[in-house]
Amino acid sequence: MTTKRTILITTHTGRGAAIDAARQVIERLVAAGMHVRVLDSEAEGVACPGVEVVPATEGAADDAEMIIVLGGDGTILRAAEMARPSGVPLLGVNLGHVGFLAETEVDDLADAVDSVVRGRYDVEERLTLEVVARLNGEVIAKTWALNEATVEKRDRMLEVVTEIDGRPLSRYGCDGVICATPTGSTAYAFSAGGPVVWPEVEALLLVPISAHALFARPLVVSPRASLAVEILPETPGGVLWCDGRRRFDLPSGARVEIRRADVPVRLARLHGIDDTGAPFTDRLVAKFDLPVQGWRGRTRGF
Repeated sequence: MTTKRTILITTHTGRGAAIDAARQVIERLVAAGMHVRVLDSEAEGVACPGVEVVPATEGAADDAEMIIVLGGDGTILRAAEMARPSGVPLLGVNLGHVGFLAETEVDDLADAVDSVVRGRYDVEERLTLEVVARLNGEVIAKTWALNEATVEKRDRMLEVVTEIDGRPLSRYGCDGVICATPTGSTAYAFSAGGPVVWPEVEALLLVPISAHALFARPLVVSPRASLAVEILPETPGGVLWCDGRRRFDLPSGARVEIRRADVPVRLARLHGIDDTGAPFTDRLVAKFDLPVQGWRGRTRGF
């Protein structure tokens, strides 16, 4: 007995365009003989017959082949919370603004679904972060992040000491400190002045936010490094944000430790998409509308 291939569809139900796109995807997948799941929190908005409705929990993607996400990066980050524990790849269809996590645009939706049906895709793994907050050695929060873990001020400026591999690096007053992955280098870390890091580069980033110090440059460190941010006891507490979704209050004296996690997030890459040999370069040019007029390319025979 052959088991049907199962696809979980999740969408930004607050956008009419996303709902319309989700219905198109579901209709094409069902017509191709595939089994489709939708989340119970989205089922009424999508309202398509012939789908399985499942609770919006970490187990929603269990035994699925893929999660197709229709929305912006925020919707994809939400879907990553279901994809990561199940080891299921995500395929993002961008209906947002920049959409660096998305693999394709809504205008290419039909071709993208056909590629999924035919199995014409590869899967790449993206580094994630393990994040632990402690107070006086006791764990007060434990979570993970795909893009970044950020220690931020609550009201007044934070006084922090940063640490790399168990050694103090620098103390400064700041609005916060971002610890990011290469995937997150084009998100909050980029807005704070951090470098763009190609996704296949294995590294961690430490990016201070509006720091008052002579040395407060963004740093790119080994993927095996352990990072820490300590809030000094004599200063106000702060807030820990992970991917802009998971929030934890940090009292004065709290310490946040960040290292590479054992479990990655998997992203689907469609065949025929960005296959010029430099996919991320092309994506960077397209997303930021970078001027490339006058480029002549490699000289023949060089």
